[in-house]
Amino acid sequence: MLKTLLVDDEPLARDELRQLLATHAGFDIIGECGNAIEAIAFIHRQQPDVVFLDIQMPRVSGLEMLAMLDPDKLPRVVFVTAFDDYAIQAFEEHAFDYLLKPVDPERLAKTIGRLQREAAPRALDGLPLAPLELVPCHGVNRIALLKLDEVEFVSSRVSGVFVQAADGREHFTELTLRTFEERSPLFRCHRQHLVNLRAIREIRLGDNGVADIITLGGRTLPVSRRFLKPLKEALGIPG
Repeated sequence: MLKTLLVDDEPLARDELRQLLATHAGFDIIGECGNAIEAIAFIHRQQPDVVFLDIQMPRVSGLEMLAMLDPDKLPRVVFVTAFDDYAIQAFEEHAFDYLLKPVDPERLAKTIGRLQREAAPRALDGLPLAPLELVPCHGVNRIALLKLDEVEFVSSRVSGVFVQAADGREHFTELTLRTFEERSPLFRCHRQHLVNLRAIREIRLGDNGVADIITLGGRTLPVSRRFLKPLKEALGIPG
């Protein structure tokens, strides 16, 4: 069961979301909060697995609240908002997904499917998962198989997971970031991105412990604070 917290200053919105979640198995709603201050304290105490979070709330917004949480203990945060203006900023702050009000049940079902897949055990019956060698990429009436060494990076966005190939083309895949992380040498550099270490041309260091990766193809990929040190270690860079 995924321990779930609902955060919204509108009780009606919380009620509607609770009813939608009740149609899906595997969610235990352990609390509801009407503002960000209450929610931060609740998260520290109860450590939920998933937080459905409104953005526009009094005093402290959902985006501001997310920035206040410990990035090393961050639950999966799904923003639920009536505005689409904040999507890019939400994913920069490590949001898991972004839903628009009124919540579409089919769109919510996709989010729930991703949450459940990411929460699934990393191995089946105690056996290690087979290494991933080919990436199935879905197009119109076709499935292309991309060799893993041809992948520069993979990214999770609102519309799904996308694979950036070394030849410059981008492909959609139904594989999750967790699958790539478990079954390939792709390295997590950000909550929404995994990178092929062999495709890194340069790391540009910024302020406050963040950085950008420049790939061999000239594309830019963010590195968040929590992953910069492990990335350096993986590349044999001291410090």
